[in-house]
Amino acid sequence: MDGIIIINKPKDCTSHDVVHKVKKITGEKVGHTGTLDPMATGVLPLLIGKGTLCSKYLMNHNKIYEVQLTLGKKTDTADAEGTTIEEKEIPQEVFQKEKIEKVLASFLGIQEQMPPMYSAIKVNGKKLYEYARKGQTVEVKPRQIEIYEIQLLQIKKEQKQIKFQVHCSKGTYIRSLCEDIAKRLGTIGYMSALNRTQVGRFSIKQAIAIEQIKEGNIPYITIEELFQGKPRIELEEKRLQPFLNGVKLTMKKPDGVYRIFVKERFIGIGELEKEFLKRDIVLDF
Repeated sequence: MDGIIIINKPKDCTSHDVVHKVKKITGEKVGHTGTLDPMATGVLPLLIGKGTLCSKYLMNHNKIYEVQLTLGKKTDTADAEGTTIEEKEIPQEVFQKEKIEKVLASFLGIQEQMPPMYSAIKVNGKKLYEYARKGQTVEVKPRQIEIYEIQLLQIKKEQKQIKFQVHCSKGTYIRSLCEDIAKRLGTIGYMSALNRTQVGRFSIKQAIAIEQIKEGNIPYITIEELFQGKPRIELEEKRLQPFLNGVKLTMKKPDGVYRIFVKERFIGIGELEKEFLKRDIVLDF
């Protein structure tokens, strides 16, 4: 099996736990293109077999999340797993729909975001959460992100919560976004629930539960399907073996990524640069 499985990750389970389970079930090499926090649910693309070689093509995808923000409390981790470090009365006007929508809209576009201390970003060779757990402070630089769309989904005044959907760039920390939204609303808050509904072209509608894999039902996206939008090159049979051996083939075509075929049979993926085609991903056949 070579391709991608879209898993609907359950809550209280790490991405590495999911990888381990799927690897054990399938007996295949398994990897992922980016983790989800244990408390988060939703789309987790897993690379299977030679699909793991596709990782570099899938790392910079935009993402869509459904987020629950709880107001009036601040935690040390900026999410529900942390310890409450501050509580604050919430002004009643905070829950006005127009006010919330205006604040959310103010986050649209390119901006600088300060990552949370409880994150895996490395500073001086150590992850930020390692400093945080020891109560140490370290200089953290803001990162450029982009919010493409953000919209209010629900206001739950009694629970002191708002729910919103956000379409954002890679590298966006939703926990930091929640704290920043709460601040602009005139209070404090933390991310109390997170569901990722899309990663690039991979949607929650395609996602399956781990239990479905146990049942032997494993729908997956093949490598050919993954690159279906790329142009194709039909190789002459005599050029196949040199291509498989890593020989660069001369070819007058634009630079880019190509699907490679021989006699209508999909061979794999090649990269063409300066009129030289080289192998990248080759399937077993």
